[in-house]
Amino acid sequence: MRFFLLLLLMMSVGCRSHRVDSSAVRPVKVTTASHSAFIERDFAGMATPDDAVTLAFKVAGQVLDLPVPTGEYVAKGTLLAELNPRDIELQVASDRSAFEQARSQFARMQRLLEHQAVSQQEFEAARTRYTQAQSTYENSLDGLKDTKLRAPFASVVERKYVDTYERVQAGQAVIRVVNPRSTTVQFTVPEQGLELLTADSTRFSVVFDNYRNTTFRAALKEFVKTSSDASGFPVSLRLVDVDTTRYRIAPGMSCIVSMRVADRMPDVVSLPVTAIYAPAEGGDYVWVVGRDDRVSLRAVELGELFGRDLVTVLRGVEPGDRVVTAGVYRLREGDEVRILK
Repeated sequence: MRFFLLLLLMMSVGCRSHRVDSSAVRPVKVTTASHSAFIERDFAGMATPDDAVTLAFKVAGQVLDLPVPTGEYVAKGTLLAELNPRDIELQVASDRSAFEQARSQFARMQRLLEHQAVSQQEFEAARTRYTQAQSTYENSLDGLKDTKLRAPFASVVERKYVDTYERVQAGQAVIRVVNPRSTTVQFTVPEQGLELLTADSTRFSVVFDNYRNTTFRAALKEFVKTSSDASGFPVSLRLVDVDTTRYRIAPGMSCIVSMRVADRMPDVVSLPVTAIYAPAEGGDYVWVVGRDDRVSLRAVELGELFGRDLVTVLRGVEPGDRVVTAGVYRLREGDEVRILK
């Protein structure tokens, strides 16, 4: 029995000797609160074609050939698709015959009119028939040219919508080509960022996943002021002074677009998001380090997020305050801290 009591006494002493000292100095990281001179926001973006077009025949017919495979680079003027010209050639022959006949009759009427063998009215009717036949014949010749689709600019065949020997209608999509070099970037902004796009102080920069160590300057190209599906407002940027021979930026490349604009409330303090202490019972707070290196909890009113990890603080923190940015959930009121460099 005496041995058992002695054992309990030793265990009790051991536990007391290993108890954590609540007054221990805690290491923390801090930042000095300062005014937010600018707001910077990042958006996911993608390079889009500078030039892209979906080609279609102006006449109906059967596709005779699609000589260029998908993904192939083509020069301007390269034949991309061709219709069977047989039907058009028959029409051209018929219209040419009608035109030559009308021209012969009109020449005959001119000679007869000089000898006053026909009336002026008969002559005018022959001239009208000649003009109409000529127009019809020229349209047929243009239709024969329209049986061939050629690349309007140096491009890459992105997609084919029809197959060889398939019959197509006039205006039906046949083939799509895009410029393989891009200087256009598109991204989407939420409603609250729309008014910042045209601000005088707004600047844009772009970093592509393929060129992470290079930042490209960009300028606003255009944006849509409506959003039918409430997913955001599409914005297009134009890369400024980019060397396309060195940086092969192609449509579809992903990137990060940074929009930087002067803060409309320059007196507002900004802090890293990690400095905000939000307990389960509610509210937003920060730990402020005093001159005695002890922390005190202070309630704050937050503004909007900006940049990569910053938030504006409307009330509760003054410029120059030392605010804890790491370990905020381990502190208690009055704890002494050691600031990590």
